[in-house]
Amino acid sequence: MASTILVTGAAGFIGMSLSRRLLDRGDRVIGVDNLNDYYSVPLKRDRLAELRRIGGDRFRFEQVDFSDHAALDSALAGSDFDRIVHLGAQAGVRYSIDNPRAYVQSNLVGHLNLLELARQRGSSHMVYASSSSVYGGNTQMPFSVDDRVDHPLSLYAATKKSDELMSETYAHLYRLPLTGLRFFTVYGPWGRPDMAMWIFTKAILEDRPIAVYNFGDMHRDFTYIDDIVTGVVACVDNPPPDDGQEHAGGSRAPHRIYNIGNHRSERLGDMIDLIEAACGKRAIRDLQPIQPGDVPATFADISAIQNDLGFEPATSIDIGVPAFVEWYRRYHQA
Repeated sequence: MASTILVTGAAGFIGMSLSRRLLDRGDRVIGVDNLNDYYSVPLKRDRLAELRRIGGDRFRFEQVDFSDHAALDSALAGSDFDRIVHLGAQAGVRYSIDNPRAYVQSNLVGHLNLLELARQRGSSHMVYASSSSVYGGNTQMPFSVDDRVDHPLSLYAATKKSDELMSETYAHLYRLPLTGLRFFTVYGPWGRPDMAMWIFTKAILEDRPIAVYNFGDMHRDFTYIDDIVTGVVACVDNPPPDDGQEHAGGSRAPHRIYNIGNHRSERLGDMIDLIEAACGKRAIRDLQPIQPGDVPATFADISAIQNDLGFEPATSIDIGVPAFVEWYRRYHQA
């Protein structure tokens, strides 16, 4: 049965891709985004145009900053929705080092506003974005939702851990069903210009050098966007029961935390090799030390979401990377 779902960050990479899947299956989507200029606003508007093309009058967009609770309440007054997917946030590890206040406002105040909205509306479920960054300098691989995450290496990571803690409190006090998703490195068509795959593809096609950090000794759990969206939809449709049992992440409140990744840790160099092949050009690799706030490796243990919801990522990087490059060249006519 079709329902109406509120999606924050609807003009973002994952938010747009999720909204498109929901519209494709017949749901109505109310999208919220402030269209800030952290990266290309025209790209965000193009994503929204795609959603309008697919959804027609089943897609409604509100340009509003969800960290402003009065503006958010006003924009959604009179709107009915049952479930919330809160994907909007100030993203980026490195940007948080020089712009900390943006993260406190968007990721802490904004998250609280969405929790309050869900509580006041009696939402049947809110799914929210956390991040693999919460694992900090964890050296035990793969990262498990049962690992301690008390030592973040960036303010961005600290805000995401704080979001999980606030959510646990709301689930406990108000029995509000919540699911937190620790996203690993997500890539694919309509991706973000601040992410390595976009940066590398652009530079290679323009015959410019690419900065390869930690002298190339980097590993990432690259997860294709279609797989991510499949996992998010499964979560949206399956709220945690309030049955007193321990859920993924250790909560006995109706609050689950899942890793959502590809369950493979790939060499950064292998990803670059695939981009080179898809572009038909060799990269000029500028080897540099690791950046502040970065971690050398990520690797998701996805057994919890596999066992609970049957999540099985299906796209390897040798399929996903060429698909991204093909989209990039088509979008930019490159």
